[in-house]
Amino acid sequence: MKVNSQKRDAVVSIKHFRMDFGKKTVVKDLSFDVYKGEVFGFLGSNGSGKTTTIRALLGLYQPTDGKLLINNEPFSVSSKIKLGYLPEERGLYKKESVIDTMVYFGRLKGLSKTDAKKRAENFLERVNLTDKTNLRLDKLSGGEQQKIQLGITVMNNPDILILDEPTKGFDPVNRRLLMNIIEEHQKAGATVIFVTHQMEEVERLCDRAILLKNGTAYAYGTITEIKEKFGGASLDDIFIKVYGDENNAEENQ
Repeated sequence: MKVNSQKRDAVVSIKHFRMDFGKKTVVKDLSFDVYKGEVFGFLGSNGSGKTTTIRALLGLYQPTDGKLLINNEPFSVSSKIKLGYLPEERGLYKKESVIDTMVYFGRLKGLSKTDAKKRAENFLERVNLTDKTNLRLDKLSGGEQQKIQLGITVMNNPDILILDEPTKGFDPVNRRLLMNIIEEHQKAGATVIFVTHQMEEVERLCDRAILLKNGTAYAYGTITEIKEKFGGASLDDIFIKVYGDENNAEENQ
């Protein structure tokens, strides 16, 4: 569901963000906003600064310069806003059962045991994993574990969802299922920051996007505005144009 970004409130605001690691500058004077209720595409090749920006936004890194705000203040775990973060590096308690793991994380998110169990069961039914409820997580395939991780991320219906490659490794059927789930949360009022290399997902889900290259904003705006900047090219062609030379250079090193 696309939304009109005009006159919308900025839920996430990045202002003149700079991140140095030693003598290396990873992100340079980066500024952008994410509006309430939109799906925002956060795009770029590996090493372009996406993960660094997200970690600084969540307070895991101290920025060298600039401000990274959620609801006009730096994020903290004591914040009243409900935030769900699905990192690219997944992590679950592999020796525990699916249901016990989901209930455990649900309770950490403030749900009662009964409510957490109910929401977990509803999600497992939604993603066709009801028959896996009592299995240990290490008995599940990688894709099935990924679904569980997403279920944990969205269990408390977050106000903000930050999803880093949520459909990575999925076949087309499961990719569509997960995109449907993301759309459902947006329609319920969630703001989504969506990191992906799948341009068809950006076309379907995203209202606006930013393309990072070497830690700077290479393009930023609505999907239509970004396409117009590149003469009406498809997002796939734009991605190849922006990052193709960079990837080829890496391969030739």
